[in-house]
Amino acid sequence: MKRNLLAEIEAGMPTFSKGQKLISHYVLENYEKAAYMTASRLGKIVHVSESTVVRFAIELGYEGYPEFQHALQEIVRTRLTSFQRMEVTNNLIGDGDVLSKVLLGDAEKIKHTLDGIDRAAFEEAVERIVSAREIYILGVRASSSLAGFLAHGLRMIFDNVKFVQTTSGSEMFEQIMSIRPEDVMIAISFPRYSKRIIHAVEFAKHAGTDVIAITDSTASPIAPQADQLLIAKSDMASFVDSLVAPLSIINAIIVAVSRKKQEDLRIRLRQLEEIWDEYDVYDKNQE
Repeated sequence: MKRNLLAEIEAGMPTFSKGQKLISHYVLENYEKAAYMTASRLGKIVHVSESTVVRFAIELGYEGYPEFQHALQEIVRTRLTSFQRMEVTNNLIGDGDVLSKVLLGDAEKIKHTLDGIDRAAFEEAVERIVSAREIYILGVRASSSLAGFLAHGLRMIFDNVKFVQTTSGSEMFEQIMSIRPEDVMIAISFPRYSKRIIHAVEFAKHAGTDVIAITDSTASPIAPQADQLLIAKSDMASFVDSLVAPLSIINAIIVAVSRKKQEDLRIRLRQLEEIWDEYDVYDKNQE
């Protein structure tokens, strides 16, 4: 069950020590700032020791301050408006080298994703895609670009790929209403989570369909419904999220599936090259 950290802090207020109450009041009123502070920095602001801050995190049931801080960061990512997110990340990046900070941050997210991904779930997801009657791919808003890229890659391999594109909930259900147990749904969702994705995943599960979820954590609302859960680290780059890690997972899926279908893919790509040449799709002139 997903924890509600801020509600827990409010509920525990009567039992906290004086120092813990100082921390609590600050966190409740400024969680978007506290989420990116060290324990030492937070302690200085509320006039308590660093050890008091660490003990406060442990008192709340976290292994230490880093886990507590991560929980606050998750709240920031899911609760803040786009304008508020931009304000927070502007303060974090400051006036330094934006290019280096963003690219190095992205590289770190890919590394953490590789370290933590469930490889058995990845392999099972590839097998499900290869054997599916129909492959439904769904992503909304920023995640739609990821879904579109995955659909493009898989359409080079299969004829049974359905990229679900919607502007309303009713349109979405019209496109997935025929989903069956022998199909697979690949749902992609990152904060701020779209309710349409959540409803689509619930619909697919009720139909008995295998669901592959590409999302940012086990706390994601689509994670509990997933048969194969692929977690990709993401974080705020500004008013949008950094999505390089999920894109890397998608690249890996396309490569892994293509290796399973090598012989068929060779024939298909030769046919496509002939069609592209006949209809002058690509510019082959050399400068």
